[in-house]
Amino acid sequence: WQLVTAQTDCRRAPCHCEELRKYSWSGIPREVRPVTWRLLSGYLPANMERRETTLQRKREEYYGFIKQYYDSRNEEHHQDTYRQIHIDIPRTNPLIPLFQQPSVQEIFERILFIWAIRHPASGYVQGINDLVTPFFVVFLSEHVEEDVENFDVTTLSEEVQRNIEADSFWCMSKLLDGIQDNYTFAQPGIQKKVKALEELVSRIDEQVHCHFRKYEVEYLQFAFRWMNNLLMRELPLRCTIRLWDTYQAEPEGFSHFHLYVCAAFLIKWRKEILDEEDFQGLLMLLQNLPTIHWGNEEVGLLLAEAYRLKYMFADAPNHYRR
Repeated sequence: WQLVTAQTDCRRAPCHCEELRKYSWSGIPREVRPVTWRLLSGYLPANMERRETTLQRKREEYYGFIKQYYDSRNEEHHQDTYRQIHIDIPRTNPLIPLFQQPSVQEIFERILFIWAIRHPASGYVQGINDLVTPFFVVFLSEHVEEDVENFDVTTLSEEVQRNIEADSFWCMSKLLDGIQDNYTFAQPGIQKKVKALEELVSRIDEQVHCHFRKYEVEYLQFAFRWMNNLLMRELPLRCTIRLWDTYQAEPEGFSHFHLYVCAAFLIKWRKEILDEEDFQGLLMLLQNLPTIHWGNEEVGLLLAEAYRLKYMFADAPNHYRR
């Protein structure tokens, strides 16, 4: 792994970039995950000679945005955006002590506010706050031996904190560039993806699909959140991070492959779904799926099934049609 990330230099050896994706698909070791995520997201250049200068330039650019924009959060036309971010951040992973630290919440406020100001087509939408956390945890883990979920971030130097913040901003921005129609007015991307999930499930498991129809369960009632938060509310954070190893290795992982992961995730619970015989019970199940003890093995099986579904349906013409 160290060799792959150290040698990933597309200028000299084009094969290494593809090699890195191939290795990453099945999960990235903790110690090389930060540099691998920076490479896979396109934030860090593959050319090794340019890496340090690029990182320095991008980090300075982000802090330039803060100087330029952050004081405007109290101006009238930005107040609603800032207020909503300020309300949402304490709700982000409320059971993890790391995210309840004032210094961490301030970092998230800056990241989200700057992103919203620079993306007026969508602005800030609830759910985007969740998408910072995997990047923040992964880039923090580069400086922390122990469990990051209980780590006091203020013990790190100011420079390290600033670098983690800037890298999290840029990598989250790269992710959102590919799924921004999820967050523009009326969230058309999500509406489309939920509809695609419904059509896909009707193909792969008609019994589950008919069960939902029988008890008048609409896919939007549970799958809106799956698309809006990329399943982050349904899985422990460690599982999201493992899932994102694959999403970043897979072409259009967040925008396209996620649909097949959602379908596989739904069908994983088919027995429990079919056992519920009323609307209330079904919705309660679908909004509180028992994944608290999940780990890499469960995520690996989920991804394998999603890959199988994609292989079967994605390339077929009219692949959702019956």
